[in-house]
Amino acid sequence: MSAGGEDGGGGLRASLSGLTTRGRSFLAAGIAAAACAYVLGQSELLRVGLLLVALPLICVVALHRTRHRVSGSRRLSPGRVPAGSEARVQLRMDNVSRMPTGLLMLQDRVPYVLGPRPRFVLDRVEPGGRREVSYRVRSDLRGRYPLGPLQLRLTDPFGLVELTRSFSTYDTLTVIPRTEPLPPVRLAGDSSGYGDGGRRSLALAGDDDVIPRTYRRGDDLRRVHWRSTARYGELMVRREEQPQRSRATVLLDTRDVAFVGAGPDSAFEWAVSAAASTLVHLLEQGFSVRLLTDTGTSVPGEGAGGFSSGGHESAEAAGLMMDTLAVIGHSDGAGISRAHDALRGAGQGGGFGGDGLLVAFFGDMDDVQTELAARMRQRAGAAVAFVLDSATWTGEPALAQDLPSPAERLRRLRDAGWTAVAVPPGAAFGELWRHAGAAPLGTGTSGGRG
Repeated sequence: MSAGGEDGGGGLRASLSGLTTRGRSFLAAGIAAAACAYVLGQSELLRVGLLLVALPLICVVALHRTRHRVSGSRRLSPGRVPAGSEARVQLRMDNVSRMPTGLLMLQDRVPYVLGPRPRFVLDRVEPGGRREVSYRVRSDLRGRYPLGPLQLRLTDPFGLVELTRSFSTYDTLTVIPRTEPLPPVRLAGDSSGYGDGGRRSLALAGDDDVIPRTYRRGDDLRRVHWRSTARYGELMVRREEQPQRSRATVLLDTRDVAFVGAGPDSAFEWAVSAAASTLVHLLEQGFSVRLLTDTGTSVPGEGAGGFSSGGHESAEAAGLMMDTLAVIGHSDGAGISRAHDALRGAGQGGGFGGDGLLVAFFGDMDDVQTELAARMRQRAGAAVAFVLDSATWTGEPALAQDLPSPAERLRRLRDAGWTAVAVPPGAAFGELWRHAGAAPLGTGTSGGRG
């Protein structure tokens, strides 16, 4: 929840600008009546003139004090939603003064893509009272959208003064790509997130490398580590094996020259949503995952090869990757060489290794980029490529000239050992993922339409 503070100051002189047409008319009539009373010597008319002048001024002072004694706050739930889903925004107004407020009108500023600007009218808030209202926002386009600042308009019961207070705080709604549940398939050359392929034996290590733990009922007494038992004064046993999480890299091609078209149904948006679905699925399967783009940028970071860790850190990494995909756009690069170098560097440093999973989403590629993509296969234990062709998606020619045909690109990738999948317009990614799991190593499939 964000609490509101006033955006700017302003004294009584600034509050006088809040006089309505009725208030200005009262003030002008009062001054005129007082002047006429002075000229004509009519004391009764003077009293009327003073009353007409005093009434709007009293309202100005009262609303000026009330404006600084009304606090506003906003609660956004949730702060991160998939495209097409709704988020609820709750506004709360508290009257912290000893006087009741007059008519209040709330207005929250939201981007046009989230819907119309919400407005609410609150009648009267008693001293120490509060009022809560809510509205919903929704966007079909991913991105980060600011909500606020909240504006409060106060009026007196006579309609003589109208003051506006703007609160300085705002919240940010993050609209992440749509994700699709994927079937649990075993890709060619892949190992599961946890399992025998991801375990290492510690029993073969020396005594200095043994990581003992406290004895638990049912443990084999042959695993007792006597040196640690003597050191700690309690029975300790060896950890015979320690699980390791298999690693996976999701490569997203964001080059501007690789995609034609824009909007929720474009090829690039399909690739972004498919990459998000893949990341979520692999994390659920127990993989340590990273997001890599053609620029060589790795998310969640460069530590430990850029891969996510387990437990709470894995959830944070997932949020960071989804936040990145929420705002990712086209890159100015013409090639994928930096992504190739990032994979090669991770492999040489032991970060990626030869038993990792590589899932790539490629756009249009010329001969050079197709060759680079084919060589990426050497840095992975299993590699699956989903290839999108702009001409197929839009019916328009690709931005780059002299591109090999889609069939030729798929053939080169498959010859290099990729499981290459052609993505037709409107294809359901879940079905393509299932086909990729059923395809033999070094082959591919053309997905059906969704």
